[in-house]
Amino acid sequence: MSKKLVFEKIKEGSTDVFVFEAKKDSKGPGSKRGVPFYNPSMELNRDLSVVFCQRFVDNCIKPPILLDGLAASGIRGVRFANEIDGDFQVVVNDWNSDCYNLIKKNIIKFKNAEASNFNLNSLLSDNKFDYIDIDPFGSPVYFIDSAIRSIKNNGVISCTATDTATLCGVYPKVCFRRYGAIPFHSIVMKEVGLRILIGFIARVAGIYDKGVNPLISYAADHYFRVYVSVKNNMTSANRSMSNFRIIKAGEQIGYRKTDKDVGPLWMGNLQNKKLFGDLRTILFGKKFGTRNELWQLLDILEEESDAPTFFYTTDSISSFTKSSSPKRDVLFKSLRNKGYNVYRTHFSSTGFKTNSSINIIEKMFKH
Repeated sequence: MSKKLVFEKIKEGSTDVFVFEAKKDSKGPGSKRGVPFYNPSMELNRDLSVVFCQRFVDNCIKPPILLDGLAASGIRGVRFANEIDGDFQVVVNDWNSDCYNLIKKNIIKFKNAEASNFNLNSLLSDNKFDYIDIDPFGSPVYFIDSAIRSIKNNGVISCTATDTATLCGVYPKVCFRRYGAIPFHSIVMKEVGLRILIGFIARVAGIYDKGVNPLISYAADHYFRVYVSVKNNMTSANRSMSNFRIIKAGEQIGYRKTDKDVGPLWMGNLQNKKLFGDLRTILFGKKFGTRNELWQLLDILEEESDAPTFFYTTDSISSFTKSSSPKRDVLFKSLRNKGYNVYRTHFSSTGFKTNSSINIIEKMFKH
């Protein structure tokens, strides 16, 4: 390892790991130049992946092979090796030689972990995996095709996208080039961006007669994260592609003053509600630094799994109707008393989803 590189020992979850030293106030993804630094703001992302993969390993008939494809220091893969119970192997890969050397240092005591030093697309082209984790700087699109071809039947691909400005419509031309979709820079931009990402994965899978089913999908402050299961048959491919379409913002998102086309988007479910009970049971036994925050996220994602697509916010409706906003609990109760369903959404602290029309909601604000 280069003498210029400095690393430190940290503890995340129940795992001690050597990582590249970074500025103490670092937020968001690591640097694209040089070696990636340890990013504590992504701890919840990694905590959830440990919980998810524990459930995944528990439900595999044969010992699965997990891949941490862009591992940097290897912290995610090392945590898999240390914190997940059961019979499995984890390949911890990074193309950078400094990262590879640090990975070897970190996995030395784990017999179920293997260090790898390949370009991720090359590694995926030559091997099959049951679980593939892609956590790049920026967009995961450059690895999705290889991941779809590499994943085994009923396997899971999880990926992080940190190009949130692109997916949220700040750079619509970049989004169209990269994802083949038109974004919508608006209050609902995070949900639109997440649905663009899943739609892209579904479209690539369809090329190879494979179908995807989102298991967990969420938007955080500076990244999107999705977990999708992949089935290798045309029936599943056709089923998932039936959820993939272009929509009118004015008709389906509630923006009545625009006829803008948005998408193509994934318009199916973002979550698999059946997972959340198991995930909470596993999380209950963990001593994570983000335990309470992760518990709250799982709770709201489970609630949101029953909700319709897209959401309103109390502040935007208040602004449009030029009226004061009722307390959210009061609004929810009023909607439910009228026979409508209403749900919280993780996309916005003032947001909510409902099967009520916008006209009815606006009347509640005006009275």
